[in-house]
Amino acid sequence: MKVAIVYDWLVWMGGGERCLEVFCELFPDAIIHTLLYSPEKITSEIIKKTKIKTSFIQNLPFAKKYYRNYLPLFPTAIEQFDLRDYELVLSFSHCVAKGVITSPETCHISYCCTPMRYAWDFYHEYFNQAKYNGASKYIIPFFINYLRTWDVISAHRVNYYIAISNYVKKKIKKYYNCESDVIYPPVNTSFYLPSDSKPDKYFLIVSRLVPQKKIDIAIKAFNTLGFPLIIIGTGPEEKYLKSISKQNIQFLGWQPDEVVKKYYAECRAFLLPGEEEFGITPLEVQSCGRPVIAFAKGGAKETVINNQTGILFYPQTPSALKDVILNFDDSKFDPKTIRNHSLKFSKDNFKTNLKNYIDTKLNDFKSNI
Repeated sequence: MKVAIVYDWLVWMGGGERCLEVFCELFPDAIIHTLLYSPEKITSEIIKKTKIKTSFIQNLPFAKKYYRNYLPLFPTAIEQFDLRDYELVLSFSHCVAKGVITSPETCHISYCCTPMRYAWDFYHEYFNQAKYNGASKYIIPFFINYLRTWDVISAHRVNYYIAISNYVKKKIKKYYNCESDVIYPPVNTSFYLPSDSKPDKYFLIVSRLVPQKKIDIAIKAFNTLGFPLIIIGTGPEEKYLKSISKQNIQFLGWQPDEVVKKYYAECRAFLLPGEEEFGITPLEVQSCGRPVIAFAKGGAKETVINNQTGILFYPQTPSALKDVILNFDDSKFDPKTIRNHSLKFSKDNFKTNLKNYIDTKLNDFKSNI
């Protein structure tokens, strides 16, 4: 069977790329079709061993660093992939991947991280009017309107949707009016293990430094608290976040998995101040037996058990987070209980559930051709 995997872009290693590894393991002969590929940023040997085709975005000036500036071209680029000869197309989409064009004889299953967040619920985060001057202030809203229209139309090219959480399932229904089934993303529970060392005094964030992650909320809270906060990750907000941070907040930049695992296992607690569609990092921390303090909305409500594997706070403000931190006692959380909760999201469970789903839907599709 000829299989194509469609992925938005491969420019870093994150939770999505960990899911992609499983797709590649299930279909080792598949070809990955992606807008852009930066091999130096992808550490997964599984992905690197897979044949990868890129779009014309790959050859545009400064695309590897400023690819988001080419967002208006993404729909056209993804539609240029010729997938007519494939029996099965698996798109892994948070932007335009699900918009590929397939033949009527091709079964298209989309694993949806979220409907395009740039165009929908995070539009005001990405395109805050206060950030733009001149013509951009007027051009961007008109362009986003086109993007929303394309996103809805292309959504109906998919035969079957898998949502990464019940939260995303509701978004797919609201924005696309399409049904979906939920299969939670995988956590490498065999790699992220508890430490024999006693927890340290620091709180921890591991995240891309982008606006919707709301790292500034944690920084403002900790500026007042004075407690140690370690932030691992990079992104366009890094310079700004450093500029508003006091000396008790330390930025470590990008770190390899082994280093991240050590910080996970020895932190006092992990912080998730932003709204996530699912959120793999909180489960990686829980796999290490450490509690999570998360904003009580989105995927966190499905991955963190309040007062058992962590604490959910509301509203999404520095003062609300500060109140939780001041009253936080990590000794009240049992590492074994936290660890056992994470095992429900193991890679083995994901692989089995995904394979069974694909086999079932592919058989249904073929029987109805």
